[in-house]
Amino acid sequence: MTTPSPAPGWTIGTDVGGTFTDLWLRSPDGESWVCKSPTTSDVVTGVINAVHLAAETVGLDTRELCSRITRFGHGTTVGLNSLLTGRSAKTGLITTAGFGDVLEIGRLRRGTAGLQGLDLGDYHLRGQVAPLVPRPQVVEVTERIDSDGTVRTPLDEADVLDALGRLRDLGVEAVAVCLLWATENPAHELAVAKLVEQKLPGSFLSLSHEIAPSVGEYARASTTVANAALGPVQGRYLTLLEERLAALGMTAPIMMTTSAGGVVPARTVTERPVSNLLSGPASCVVAGQKLGAELGAPNVLTMDVGGTSFDVGVVTDGVALMSDEVTVGGADMRVPSIDIASIGAGGGSIAAVEGGVLSVGPRSAGAEPGPVCYGKGGIEPTTTDADLVLGVLDPEQFGSGGIVLDREAAERAIAERVGAPLGLGAVEAARAIRVVFDNAMADLLRAVTIERGHDPREFTLVAGGGSGPSHAWALCREAGLAGFIVPPTATAQSAFGAGTSDLKTTSSRTCYRRVLSEVGPSSEDARVVADALADTSARAAAALPDPALGTVTHTASIRYFGQAHHVDVTVPTSPDKDALAELLHSFEEEYEQLWGKGSGFREAGFELLSVRSVAALPSATADGHGTGEPFTRLGTRPVVFDDAAHPDETAVYSVRRPAAGQEIAGPALVQLPGCVVVVPPGGVATTDALGLIHVKVN
Repeated sequence: MTTPSPAPGWTIGTDVGGTFTDLWLRSPDGESWVCKSPTTSDVVTGVINAVHLAAETVGLDTRELCSRITRFGHGTTVGLNSLLTGRSAKTGLITTAGFGDVLEIGRLRRGTAGLQGLDLGDYHLRGQVAPLVPRPQVVEVTERIDSDGTVRTPLDEADVLDALGRLRDLGVEAVAVCLLWATENPAHELAVAKLVEQKLPGSFLSLSHEIAPSVGEYARASTTVANAALGPVQGRYLTLLEERLAALGMTAPIMMTTSAGGVVPARTVTERPVSNLLSGPASCVVAGQKLGAELGAPNVLTMDVGGTSFDVGVVTDGVALMSDEVTVGGADMRVPSIDIASIGAGGGSIAAVEGGVLSVGPRSAGAEPGPVCYGKGGIEPTTTDADLVLGVLDPEQFGSGGIVLDREAAERAIAERVGAPLGLGAVEAARAIRVVFDNAMADLLRAVTIERGHDPREFTLVAGGGSGPSHAWALCREAGLAGFIVPPTATAQSAFGAGTSDLKTTSSRTCYRRVLSEVGPSSEDARVVADALADTSARAAAALPDPALGTVTHTASIRYFGQAHHVDVTVPTSPDKDALAELLHSFEEEYEQLWGKGSGFREAGFELLSVRSVAALPSATADGHGTGEPFTRLGTRPVVFDDAAHPDETAVYSVRRPAAGQEIAGPALVQLPGCVVVVPPGGVATTDALGLIHVKVN
């Protein structure tokens, strides 16, 4: 590999995971590299370490590289981890008199929100997650606005000042304001905001009509409170990261990934940190979506197996499935995001035997101490330890940054903690770990496809993450897929997405209309919807640097009358009543695709709840896929596939980015930077001009 010239126009994408901080780097001529550095407790140091490692990888001084960067994309779990661990800012909630218990009451499922699998049946786990704001930090104020925006009870400013005094005495750092029907008339929230600025200067302020303009008090309050709680934390983190990068000579702004699958300037996320709670997994789906467009494959399944989780995204007809709501820390929040299904199954997932039953995850060894084979003090075996014992991983060629794995320590831990309780040898126990792990992933894949009316055989599976390419072959067998694709950036797909995603802004607002099925939509319904779309479209586009170059798409949230949940359907910019009728027909088709033929009940009538506009500006990063190289054969080693007692002698290859037109017969291992592609016995791997490895399983 030759050292690239230090020309301007370098692009970096970074993503902070639970175990590793991934970095993707592209030179002005289209060559790219991926690096992995252990995530640190303060996160920022891990990012800076990854930048130093990237500079070393391409043979440049760190300051020289940073001065040439024109795009720095970044995704992080700082906000998500802060909420999950209770390390967010101390927050106060101001709400309408009589509604102070909204966070405590929540919804019918609040006691089980966020639980998955067998945990749903464990009554000891129910109701264990406290509200985001303790009840003493919730204050009620006298005011009332009706559902049509009419002021029924004027705001009592003296009452507000008294409430703010109590919050000040409690030492709150952030304030969330969520008043009844502020979505229809924000006058009272705006008045409260002025008083907060006077009484609590310097506190982070979130207003519900700005953060979550939607019907539903609980989700709106949860979202606003989460945004307020994350504001000081995210602000401090991004300020420190900007300072550290600027000290290294970087002048490019930090572009943060969002849960909706785009990037925005860091200052935008500082104001609305709740928008990037799931930014990492979303970036991975965006990367898969772009790859599908290049391949002419409109239906794509993305799998990302990192250190702590297994994430699956679905792209149908070239569009990533979206969701209006996410559940974090037992709270339901209105956050537009790419619909991602996750389980606690990753390279760091801990394998344990309880009551004679082997489980893998959701507990994770994380970055510290990490898997046993890392030699950092870990004593509980993980899936990474199992892959090492099975021969999939090379102890001397793992990740980047000089990490060397201890196979003997991994084997001892598996033998003692898994093999002995089950009466198995170390290798048999390691294979058992892999089987449990792979079946859990297959169950999730079936849940997002078959259970939602999609045939997985009609999708292209893109494997990403540090462990995804190693386990995709077994996942294909379990789910009935013919094969999978591995990009050369697989180990850092989320970082790749952060570096290449389009600039994307979102705006939404309530737009309630009830439509009787026997009457159909009226011209007035169409006018109200069109006016709402004109407003959201203008606000979304205005946030782009050059609105004239952007594209705007729209969706409407619709449900049958009386239902609690809705479906998002694409809507034209200025619909007339005929277009609205077609919109309702599309809703019924999507509803029955999700829940089965005949599940719709149009006799109940329809409710249109809100509209959302998404403005996107295509990424201006350099084009080009770089040059490829032939596979380098490193030799062979025994690898366990289906029989622990009889491993297969397996060819081992190495490549950074493969050239087109190559073919390898399984069993084989292809060591890419940061991950290993497993080609099972009977399988075949081929390469194309995009540097992709196409693996067909038998």
